[in-house]
Amino acid sequence: MRRRTREAESPDITPLIDVVFLLLIFFMTSTVFKKDELALLLNLPKTTKGESQEAQKENVYIELSENEVAYNGAKMSLEDVEAKLSAIEKKDTPIELRVDKDVRYERVVKLLDKLKVNNLANISLITEN
Repeated sequence: MRRRTREAESPDITPLIDVVFLLLIFFMTSTVFKKDELALLLNLPKTTKGESQEAQKENVYIELSENEVAYNGAKMSLEDVEAKLSAIEKKDTPIELRVDKDVRYERVVKLLDKLKVNNLANISLITEN
């Protein structure tokens, strides 16, 4: 008589797959998805007082129009503005950019590159409402 060799039995994983699938469905249906943050209605405070004169003297104002550049109110070329920027000793000096809406973005990028070359990173873009 010949002996029969038994094949190794593997456990049935079908119930395990069913449980994992049910857990997946449960967590998907019970999860609260992140809402759009722009949907918040905010009532922002109004400013009542301006900055002191000392704080305004430290700021650098650069105005950029289609054909002209002004540094603290004085019209000059972009190269002269770069020379003024390289002369700034305090690298955390606040720089406010006022850019006309008709200016090509290429000019804005050139100005931002000049600011980056001079390690000036405290930059604000000023807009009107």
